[in-house]
Amino acid sequence: AVVSTQSTGEGKFTDINSKEKKNQVDFALWKSSKPGEPFWDSPWGKGRPGWHIECSAMADSICNKQLDIHSGGEDLLFPHHDNEILQAEGYSNAKQWVNYFIHAGHLSIEGCKMSKSLKNFITIKDALKKNTGRQLRIHFLSHSWRGGLDYSESAMSEAVATEKYFNDFFLLVKFHKSSLGEGISSFTKQTPLELQLYSSLQECQKTVHNALADSFDTPAVMRALKAILSDSYSYISAQKDGPNVRLLVQVAVYVTKILSVFGVVTSNDKIGFASAAEGSVSTDEIALPFVKALSEFRDEVRASARAVKAHDILTKCDNLRDNVLPELGVRLEDREPGEPAVFKIDDKETLLREKKQRQEELVRKEKEKAEKAAAREKAAKEKLEKGKLSPQDMFRTAQYSAWDQSGLPTKDAKGADITQSQLKKLKKLQAAQDKLHKHYLQHISDLEI
Repeated sequence: AVVSTQSTGEGKFTDINSKEKKNQVDFALWKSSKPGEPFWDSPWGKGRPGWHIECSAMADSICNKQLDIHSGGEDLLFPHHDNEILQAEGYSNAKQWVNYFIHAGHLSIEGCKMSKSLKNFITIKDALKKNTGRQLRIHFLSHSWRGGLDYSESAMSEAVATEKYFNDFFLLVKFHKSSLGEGISSFTKQTPLELQLYSSLQECQKTVHNALADSFDTPAVMRALKAILSDSYSYISAQKDGPNVRLLVQVAVYVTKILSVFGVVTSNDKIGFASAAEGSVSTDEIALPFVKALSEFRDEVRASARAVKAHDILTKCDNLRDNVLPELGVRLEDREPGEPAVFKIDDKETLLREKKQRQEELVRKEKEKAEKAAAREKAAKEKLEKGKLSPQDMFRTAQYSAWDQSGLPTKDAKGADITQSQLKKLKKLQAAQDKLHKHYLQHISDLEI
């Protein structure tokens, strides 16, 4: 068992010699209990099982003689899992107790291993106060299960951005889908652009399948999903006559399906994150026709208001977009004049949070603008105050004992002549002061006028 365990790569045995061991690969099956610890009577006295034998006994009791998959942190690879194998195979005479071991990487907080002693410990409950379960899942999926996972503000910001990237695409597809007709007329002939996107979708599906088959490589899956979304956006931009909506729906349905497998999408909707009760019609499907009618009416009102320069009406249209509709869970995005606005059914809390962020950003910019204005005013006052001094008088201090007609020093305080290099520097300073003084005199003259 020792040889087979080492050869399978399940860790290695310590080479540290211990005086308590007869052999360097020995480990405790039963340990004497210390004062205060639980104990059981045994032929060797009062004691308790070693922590390795506990797991082997529980697994044998519940899962019988063999396990298909055994998981744990990478720190349990040795000695814990090695010792479990020795115990279980020795007890049951099994040739292979576990078919596959899965060792997960450690969780770190802001780059440091999560530990209560380091006071960087966080629970799922606390994490959910800062981010949604969907955002946490996206963050987990972006990292390999067997690699380290870092939980930090910057990492979660990336997860939030990824969620928004997916959601924006779903909402855009739903917007185009709302205008899709029925019958044969809704089908269009595929152009080379459509064929290219369809080929990208097939490549994405192949990549996702291979990634999941390769030790559940979820980071590769997430990259592939974002890549097909990027290709779809490029297609929409390049297709000037309007996109092939059915093809976009096909992309959105596939991406939603894969995210559903990961628990990122928990609704019954075929597209996106919107929730719907079991067996019910999607809220989006009910609301979209009404939102579309309102959006088209607003487009006509804005066009008429622009024609007669009715700015008060345009302001009311902006208020509908920025304040009224977000409260109802509707996102409205204006485009170039003459083009219809894009409307999307979105999460109300998300829209209100974005609205708050825009308001906070506006306040920040106004504050920054006021601070810059105050700094400029302060600098201007300091410049005027400094310009009060005449350049002819600026060097008439105890540092010098003689000056020429322009006020430049000719001798220092001890009576020694000013050198040419010193005089050159003094002339530059006086020239700068001359500009400041002229600016000051002009300012005084302007005030008198």
